[in-house]
Amino acid sequence: MAYTEKFQRLADLAMSEVASVLPEQVDGLLAQGAVALDIRDKEEHDIDHLAGSLHVSRGKLEMNIEGVIPDLSTMVLCYCNANNRGALSANTLRQLGYVNARYIAGVLKAYRTLAPLGTAATGKKLSI
Repeated sequence: MAYTEKFQRLADLAMSEVASVLPEQVDGLLAQGAVALDIRDKEEHDIDHLAGSLHVSRGKLEMNIEGVIPDLSTMVLCYCNANNRGALSANTLRQLGYVNARYIAGVLKAYRTLAPLGTAATGKKLSI
């Protein structure tokens, strides 16, 4: 998908300000208590998502996140279909006080290449 130049600059800025995690780090971080946060639209989430992930669409993130993840010290791993919305969301969470907000680099597609059979290292079945 082609993005506008202004949108891409904003997303690139967010990526430069927020730490990312690699897909191969995700299962270990989840096992240590991190929370995967799917910030895509409901229709996207319904098609596929990481097992156990929470869902708050990007459009309602600021309004709803405190009711879903009240602890500001929680490591939150934002993800989407590309890096942009995940990075923008992680940056927003940081601005809201979530000091451990990150985004998953390479996102769902890259994670799926590590777990093609649909099982995570934690042994949980992934949604497919």
